[in-house]
Amino acid sequence: MRTDKEIMEGIMQIADTLKVVAIALSGSRTNPQSVKDEFQDYDVVYIVENLEELISDLSWLDQFGNRLIEQHNIVGHRHLYLMLFEDGNRIDLTLCPKEHIQEWVDSEAGFSVLKDDKGLFEAYLPNPKRYWIWPPTEEEFAASCNEFWWVSAYVVKGIRRNQLVYATDHLYGICQQELLKVLAWQVASDRGTVDIGKNYKYLFHYLSAEKEFSALLDLTSKEKISQSLFATMNVFDREAQILAQKMGFAYNHKEAKKMITYAEEKLLNH
Repeated sequence: MRTDKEIMEGIMQIADTLKVVAIALSGSRTNPQSVKDEFQDYDVVYIVENLEELISDLSWLDQFGNRLIEQHNIVGHRHLYLMLFEDGNRIDLTLCPKEHIQEWVDSEAGFSVLKDDKGLFEAYLPNPKRYWIWPPTEEEFAASCNEFWWVSAYVVKGIRRNQLVYATDHLYGICQQELLKVLAWQVASDRGTVDIGKNYKYLFHYLSAEKEFSALLDLTSKEKISQSLFATMNVFDREAQILAQKMGFAYNHKEAKKMITYAEEKLLNH
């Protein structure tokens, strides 16, 4: 595997051959809290004035090395080239037109400038607080609770209809995301504003509940999805009550109890 120094030197040298006007590094390599391991990507942006010329012939990508697999995407005005190399390194390269720097900056939590002879980045301040979380307002808490219990009925429906992708999508994609939000608010209620990272990846640095939450993620069969739903409901109900008590918020115990009973009637008695 190429070293960090070798990769960074390559990124800079290739940029020179392409006449790139500015370069920045974003993602986990700019965050001191991130785990340092062989799977860290190099999230790089090349700010360019000759985008059409570069995308018309992509043979220059070969200079980065032999790829195991790659993916090319267009997001807004940016062209993304995601490359996993044979030596295990990965570079996520973005070509961004000079006139659309703001679009790239808005998509990042923070970045480090590697080259900027023209001062193009000076007017743009990265947002290091993108993944920070604050204690909720009572309205936010009530909305989260209502969303959780409302969507739990969709999970029940999906299980009963044997629509397991539908049920799983609502359970993990919405209900368990609301649970993660409540857990993050728990941390914020104790510590104030905290950085929980993208997709809550730092949340369990502050909590000892990772093992309990991970147990909810076995969604490999209809029975496992049902078990996860009931366990998720119970954990959410418990944590929401604790948070409500800490914050002095009202919590709709009747709504929670009714929805748990509803799920039991539809899934356990059939």
